[in-house]
Amino acid sequence: MSETAADMLFRSLADPTRRAIFERLCHGGEQTVGALTALSGVSQPAVSKHLGVLKLAGLVSDRPAGRQTHYSARPGALAPLIDWTTQMAGFWEGKFDGLEDLLKRMDQ
Repeated sequence: MSETAADMLFRSLADPTRRAIFERLCHGGEQTVGALTALSGVSQPAVSKHLGVLKLAGLVSDRPAGRQTHYSARPGALAPLIDWTTQMAGFWEGKFDGLEDLLKRMDQ
């Protein structure tokens, strides 16, 4: 079974280090691997590997500049996650509404 873009997105964000890197890029703007490594608590090769996974999922883009590469977040790539959570919220709201109706009928 091949992995879909949504699967890759979810898998990428399942790792807490990758989520932290993505969040830092969202809040702090474009950064180099060195800057991301300085506050991550993991090695530079590990940060580079995490950035590679995030890039494959479409969550970050890179911009080479001389000997350094600058990374930036692509928040629009979260659209499949937003769509899925919206769909699931609607599903559960319907279930809770049905439960509420059942409980009201039981109280009568």
